[in-house]
This record gives sequence, C-alpha cells and structure tokens, in this order.
Amino acid sequence: MAGITDRPMRDLAARFGAGLVVSEMIASAALVTGHKEMIRKLTPSHGLPHIVQLAGCEADWLVRGAKIAEEAGADVFDINFGCPSKRVTNGFAGSALMRVPDIALSLVDAVVAATSLPVTVKMRLGWDDDSLNAADIARRAESAGVKMITVHGRTRQQFYKDIARWHLVKPVTEAVTIPVVVNGDIVGTDEADAALTQSGANAVMIGRGAQGQPWIVGQVAAHLEGREAPATPAGDELVALVGAHYEDMLSEYGTELGVRMARKHIGWYLDASGELSNVQRRPIMTENDPRAVLRLMPELFEQTWSQAA
Repeated sequence: MAGITDRPMRDLAARFGAGLVVSEMIASAALVTGHKEMIRKLTPSHGLPHIVQLAGCEADWLVRGAKIAEEAGADVFDINFGCPSKRVTNGFAGSALMRVPDIALSLVDAVVAATSLPVTVKMRLGWDDDSLNAADIARRAESAGVKMITVHGRTRQQFYKDIARWHLVKPVTEAVTIPVVVNGDIVGTDEADAALTQSGANAVMIGRGAQGQPWIVGQVAAHLEGREAPATPAGDELVALVGAHYEDMLSEYGTELGVRMARKHIGWYLDASGELSNVQRRPIMTENDPRAVLRLMPELFEQTWSQAA
C-alpha cells in the first residue's frame, strides 16, 4: 500500500512474525527516471525476502524498473494489476489492466523473460461484476511463468466499499496449480479462517487490517500454523512500540516529512486502542516538534484506555 507499507511498517510486521512482506507500489517509469520517492521505496525490510511491487502499463518501463530493483537487492517481483485508485487506473495501470488481459499478460511475459527471479501478480476479481476475469488472467499468468497469485475479493469498481467476497476467489484457486493468496477485509484470525475456507486459497494477505496493529499479521500467521501467537502490545510496551515506529519514520523520511507521514499511523494506533475526540487528538496530530509528539504519546494512550474502561 503506497504511503503505508513502507520499510518501517514492514519491519514491524516482520518482527511480529509475518511470513512475507511486500514493498509499497512502485511506479516503474518514475523509478527508471530517478524519482527519489520511488528509489526510497526500494529500501528492503529486514529478515524476510525483499518483494518489490511494480506498477506500469508499458513493458519497457516495467523491465527497466525490474532491472533497477534487482540491482537494489530484490528477491521477488510482484506486478500490480489490483490498485483501484483513479490516479493509477487513469494511466491504464493497476486494475485497469484487467480490462485488457492481452496487454496485462504481455507485461508478465516481458518481466518473466527479463529476470531469473520469481514473478508474482496481485489483482482484483475483475474490473466490475460484468467482467470477473481473475481466473482467466491467473491461468494465463501461470502459463507465462508467474509463481504466485494474490486476489483481493472486490472488483475495481467496488474500490473498498461493501465487503470482500472471498468465495469469488475460489474460481482462481481452481484454475491454477500455483499458490493463491486471498486478500481483503482480513483483520483477525476469524476472518483469516473464513477467507481460506471460502476461497480455497493457500494463504492470506493482510493490508488495511494491519493499520494501527502491525502485530496482527504475525498473530494470524501463528494461528494458521498452530504456533503460539505474539501477544498484543499494551500499556508501556505499546507506547514504546509506537514511539519507536515514529522515530524510525523520521529516520526513513527525514524529520520534516517524517512528522507528517507518521500522523496517520499515530491516528490508527489510537483508533485501535480506543476512542478519542478530534479535540483530544488535535495536539499530537498538529505538533511539528518530534520531542513534543513523543511527550504527548503516553498521555493520549492513557486517555484511550481510561475511556475504554
């Protein structure tokens, strides 16, 4: 998720036991032309294979982007056929490619031919309910050499509305022999179990469900593997974790940008802990001095816990 699953967020998920983490979506053309933000997104996380997700609609840009990412240490390439944002689909990338499967598959062919590294694909069910073509694209992608398919249980036209329809991922799992990962609305172990049962998939991917609770990825992984799950951080441990995440983001982005980028994460952590009014949140969400933000954290989390009690 662009702007969210950056290196600090991926490191936290890995620390709590995620099986795999994927980079933010990287625009291949911008990467090739030296866009600093795209280059930053190539930073690997620690302790897990470095999966780099590339987006684009022209084979040449994707291939050149893949070569740059490989030189930067990529272990796996994931091609994005799933992003629903208008900015991406108006450029005929992301889930817009599901409207033109031949073009989508030409991109797969080009990247697979250009690298010896594994190539995977992330997609949606289709563009809309009249074109649920994920199974057909998955079948063709496997034939082209793709090693894994991830499917979000919504169409592009749904964006993130309604609920993910995990049962509609089942035709994909029945169409291919490679691993299929189901995604969408998985926020805990119950949802993971239901998604796997309904889809027949081999694994789950958690996106928005990890916002404000990056430990949930490891907890779901432990549940599915029959291991003891990592405990949910609470009290001083949680405050310390959020503070460390905050400081890591300042290191990743620099102080000025990092302060702004970290605000959404602070908001999500507070959401996961309890309810606070906008008035109560305002001081920490508008403060530009990192030292002041760190001083405010314990007090705010205390308020969420006391109000929840």
